[in-house]
Amino acid sequence: MSLAGLVAVRAGDGGTHYLLPECLVFRDGTGASVELGASRGKLLVITLEISRVTEQDGLLVSIWGSADKSNWGTAPLVAFPTKSYCGIYSTLLNLASNDNLEHLRVHWHVRHRAKNEATPAFGFSVFAEESGSRVASPRTAYPQLVLRGA
Repeated sequence: MSLAGLVAVRAGDGGTHYLLPECLVFRDGTGASVELGASRGKLLVITLEISRVTEQDGLLVSIWGSADKSNWGTAPLVAFPTKSYCGIYSTLLNLASNDNLEHLRVHWHVRHRAKNEATPAFGFSVFAEESGSRVASPRTAYPQLVLRGA
């Protein structure tokens, strides 16, 4: 399954970028390549949001990196443990030792554990943001307290 061209900025968050926009999947697949740009070599928070699951099935999501969009390596940069429930899950991806990587993409594997014939289905999205991007910048000056009448 290819989702080329479906890279989006998450509404309201300037530094948050979807690696995989919200989608519904029924089998294993790979997302489109996403360029790192200014995030090359930085510490990223990767967040997996699962909005739909079929009972007793599992979703394994991993992030792969490439310098040239053709060689994606033999192992993922980071992988989430298999998930079987809706929720929001985050992990860190430190690209400091991989500053040659210019592209990321999402791989997913659907594990069908139920004995019934129902097709497994997962609704999910994956986004990345630089670590610390949600932390407010420190104040430059604090108000001074003045003691009067002492």
